[in-house]
Amino acid sequence: MASRDITEAHRTSTPLELFFDLTFVVAVAQAGSRLVHSLAEGHPGHGLAGYLLVFFAIWWAWVNFTWFASAYDCDDPLYRVATLVQITGVLVLAAGVPRAFENSDYAVAIVGYLIMRLALTFQWLRAAHDETDPGARRTALRYAAGLVLVQLGWVVLLLLPDAAWTWGFLLLVVAELAVPAIAERNHPTTWHPHHIAERYGLFTIIMLGESISAATVAIQTALDDEAALDELLPIAAGGLLIVFAAYWIYFAVPIHDYLASDRRAFLWGYGHYVVFGSAAAIGAGLEVAVEQAVGEAHISRTAASASVTIPAALFLLSTFALHSRHHKIGPAQKSVLPIAGVLILLCTFLGAAAVPVAGAVAALTVAVGTVLSARQGEGDVRRGDRRAVAGG
Repeated sequence: MASRDITEAHRTSTPLELFFDLTFVVAVAQAGSRLVHSLAEGHPGHGLAGYLLVFFAIWWAWVNFTWFASAYDCDDPLYRVATLVQITGVLVLAAGVPRAFENSDYAVAIVGYLIMRLALTFQWLRAAHDETDPGARRTALRYAAGLVLVQLGWVVLLLLPDAAWTWGFLLLVVAELAVPAIAERNHPTTWHPHHIAERYGLFTIIMLGESISAATVAIQTALDDEAALDELLPIAAGGLLIVFAAYWIYFAVPIHDYLASDRRAFLWGYGHYVVFGSAAAIGAGLEVAVEQAVGEAHISRTAASASVTIPAALFLLSTFALHSRHHKIGPAQKSVLPIAGVLILLCTFLGAAAVPVAGAVAALTVAVGTVLSARQGEGDVRRGDRRAVAGG
């Protein structure tokens, strides 16, 4: 298990990585369904706290495996078995999500998390054993040591009273996030920019897929309940427009060239907690809006609309901050996504029209951005022609 070449050509995601990603659908779906239940019952504080906590475990386990695989994926039998053990941990984590939400019992979820982390620790120890570069070996050993220490912290947290959970959880989150920064301080791993950009893009698609599923539920419910057809079809249409626009906006520009340093990559990678979490939460919000429309949710229409518009706006704003703004030129291009995010938030107060109008704003955002980019491209071509004539 030697480190891979950072300039390796045609570095793409492997079938095992795609299989690994697919198992996270189960965990994300569990977290989303529990969030829907909490919001629909009028308990947003409890639902959001549980969702953010569980989603952190899902996201962070995925992030650690992804960056490790970018540097050390050798795809031999031992590597595959260790990855399958990590997948088992994901499924155990998913099985513990209902208990975490309903009873604040995180024992099963943490056991699943520990299974994933122990398998990853083994991978780092194997990498340290096989490395010929002393600096890379020290980095791998730091990762392994950091993982073990933090996992001991989670075990201790399980034994502490409930009153210690909030501060204990926040402290361990900081410790988890600090492990890569400390481990790679002197000798970074050889992660591959093209590969990382592709892996994050694929996981974004999986998160948006949860929202596509929710829009499908809205359409099915509308067909089954003809009395609510006039309300549900606009919700489904608006939800689809939001998801389609989210896909278009995220993949409108390449990002691998921007990931030219560890500092940039860490900020970009960590910031995707908001991108991924909001993308998945859009689907949960659509389900809440459907339940409110058919009278099954005990919340106001404004609260149901906010379940869609807030995560949609967060997705646009976080995608702009982390991803899109690095390719925007001029105030017009740079203002499109921030303005769109604010307008979608304002749609919350439009009553029954909130979701469809938010979808229309999202679609208009894509149209405006596309036109501005085309004009910028035409301007670049004209300037290039003038320079060619002057030079000739």
